Amino acid sequence: MFNLDAIIQAVEEAKKRAKKRRFIQSVDLIVKLRDVDPKKKPEDRINITIPLPHSIPNKIPKICAIVSGAALTAVKDARVDTILTREDVEKMSGDKKTIRKLAQTHDFFIATPDLMPLIGRVMGPILGPRGKMPEVYPPNADWKAVVERLRRSTRVRVKDQPQFMTRVGSEIMDSKEIAENIITVLEEIMRRKYGRDKIEWTKVKLTMGPPVEFEPFIE
Repeated sequence: MFNLDAIIQAVEEAKKRAKKRRFIQSVDLIVKLRDVDPKKKPEDRINITIPLPHSIPNKIPKICAIVSGAALTAVKDARVDTILTREDVEKMSGDKKTIRKLAQTHDFFIATPDLMPLIGRVMGPILGPRGKMPEVYPPNADWKAVVERLRRSTRVRVKDQPQFMTRVGSEIMDSKEIAENIITVLEEIMRRKYGRDKIEWTKVKLTMGPPVEFEPFIE
């Protein structure tokens, strides 16, 4: 179904067109959807986390764990970036500046079920609109596996406009690996939400480079 060679060529072209910068640029996938109106139809919206086959070096997602009980030790062992307890969240009540900073500096949030009512009340007004409400796991979850999955994941969100952009690689990655990440994203959104007929066009670009349109499917 997918034209791997064409996608690889598009990634290579995007790399060539982008000027060299003093930092390692991300590679982003942009998808325009047709016959989708997320602004008026909530059912057309999407906010999903997609594990990629190839992790993105130097762009490892940051994870915040909000947990209690035995999960506290487990998430420490899983080496998440930030750990918050019930007391920590309670202290944030009304402190929008601190919550905004957490939302800006962390890509994913995970939590135990017992803390979700508190998280929703204290942090929800800021995390919710950003599509960053925590993924919920039981205290006895395999937290290392959860963190490992999120470390190689990207987020796809369609909120107001019929398109999305998501990170699928970095310029130092092999182009074939980036292409395989792109295919994984397209496969997942088609499986979970939008069929092939809903994809109007696809483009790939580096952070500071121009987009390159490509046809991902074998006709």
